[in-house]
This record gives sequence, structure tokens and C-alpha cells, in this order.
Amino acid sequence: MRIRRLVTGTTTALLCLATLTACGSGDGSAAPNWVSDGQAPAKNGGTDGVGGSDGNGKANLPKAGSMAKAAQIVSTYADCDDISTDPRDDDFFPGDETYDQKWGVTERGACGKGTRIFLFKDLKTFEAQYKAELDQDRKESPNKGHRGKFLLGQDFAVLPDQKPVIRNAIKPGGLLILNCHPDFKPPTGYRKDPALVRGCVLTDYFED
Repeated sequence: MRIRRLVTGTTTALLCLATLTACGSGDGSAAPNWVSDGQAPAKNGGTDGVGGSDGNGKANLPKAGSMAKAAQIVSTYADCDDISTDPRDDDFFPGDETYDQKWGVTERGACGKGTRIFLFKDLKTFEAQYKAELDQDRKESPNKGHRGKFLLGQDFAVLPDQKPVIRNAIKPGGLLILNCHPDFKPPTGYRKDPALVRGCVLTDYFED
């Protein structure tokens, strides 16, 4: 099944609501390694969408509520106008079905060009499973996960394989990278918001 969307001038306002960002704001500050210059709008009741947490560990992350809205959000960072939710589609990655149970994933989508979306029931469950598997993997590969992995919203995660997508996604007001490596320490000035799981943070810094 593919969800087709036509982004027109009329739907621009809808995209702004879907991403919970303010349209028409000015340019933000210089961006980090995986980030391009962007806006710093308010999000989910936050003051500026740049730093700090909203008090519940979600760090002012956008919320989708459905695969269609998640695709709208991702479309502001990548080409996601044509999303497939059929696991038989060529855009799906073998093995992604393992996220469905322990990770609490309820629906998976693929935008093509390597960008995948995972809707999940509970943010803490998703973070905890990532950390548990990373801790296990680090017994053999201590440096694994040092750069983080998933881009997170409140109820969805994104796995792109193109760096320009990530640069756009983690600009101010966007998604944040989940990093659970114990030695991760970003330079001063980058976000390092506590995640819902101890030992994990949400950040806008990625060391390429």
C-alpha cells in the first residue's frame, strides 16, 4: 500500500501543523556536523525549539499519530511523498520486522532511497530496547553506537541512509538523534537532553 501526497500551497499550512513548527521564522544559528542552517520555531509548547526539555523527557519532539502524518513530517527533510507500508515492497529492508514486537513498533513505512519510518506505542519502550541491544553489541564492538542511530519524534523513529536527510532533520525544531553510548560527549553548545531511559540522550550532534 502506498500513500500518495501532493504538496501544494494549500497544504503548506498543514505541513507546518504536522511538524508543529512555525512557518516564516528567520534563519537559525550555524549548524553542527550533521545539521544545515535552519529555523528555530516553538514546538509542542516549548519556548524556542532549540534547547531544554518539555519536562516529560520528550524534548519538544514532534508527534505524528499516524503513518501519513509521520510521512508529512519526514517530507520536510527528505523525499517521502510516496510511502509504502507493504513489507513485500522493494524499499523495505530485510530484518526490519524484528522491531515489531520487543520494540513496540505498530507500523513500518519506507519512503524509498533508504528512508524508513517506524511508528511505535511507547517512546520509553523503544529507547530501552535500543539501549539493551546496543549494550549487548558493545561487548564485542565497544565503539558501536557512538554516533547514535535513530532520529526520534514522540511516537515515531526514522532511519535514513543519506546524510543530507539527517542534516535537515536535526536542525533546530526538528528531530533528535537517540544516542546511548556511555562515552558520547558532544561539544559545548549542542543539545544533550536526557532521554526517558537512563544512559541515553537526545542530541542534535553527530560526529561524522
